[in-house]
Amino acid sequence: MNLIKAFLTLLVIVLAVIAMLFIDFTYKTFSYRQSEIKADAIVVLAGGKGRVEEGIRLYRQRKGNWLLFIGVDPSVRMSDLYRPQSGDPSPDRVVLEKASRNTLENAIFGRDVIMRRNIRSILLITSRYHMKRASILFRNALPKDVAIYAYPVDSKNLKESWWNHGGSFHLLFSEFYKYCMFRAFFALAPGELREGTLPITSGS
Repeated sequence: MNLIKAFLTLLVIVLAVIAMLFIDFTYKTFSYRQSEIKADAIVVLAGGKGRVEEGIRLYRQRKGNWLLFIGVDPSVRMSDLYRPQSGDPSPDRVVLEKASRNTLENAIFGRDVIMRRNIRSILLITSRYHMKRASILFRNALPKDVAIYAYPVDSKNLKESWWNHGGSFHLLFSEFYKYCMFRAFFALAPGELREGTLPITSGS
């Protein structure tokens, strides 16, 4: 009986800790604000609705000297994403990275694209729910002296009243789980991603 009580007590403590961490994760996810600074490059993680359009808008406003699309489908051409108009920045500094297929690979291949161009600061564009996981991966892939500024894009599938919306809750908890897995990996193996080691993971 004492063993059962101890197990139940431990279970309650673990669930309470997970709940607090999840609430903190959610609060910070909704606390991100779009950075209004100019960076060396605008880095867009392709795939989510609104990301590409926001990256192009910022590039046209000259918020970055480079526009890097990471994780683009191999069938997509430059003209499908960026068609410069009169007075727009040159397409010569727009790069399509087509090899990566998930967030981990985005960070690995994105790092290579960034470092080949001697970029020292980036505006990282991805969906709001995806920002914490993308940020921790890029932070651990890039050299420490490369500044990363979050630029979240809101989407209809994430509601601020997430506790009343099953899809939002599931989306946030899924991201929370993946974020925690990478957080634990980097705590145990700091610097591994900078050296090019790919931890095994499932999902995108």
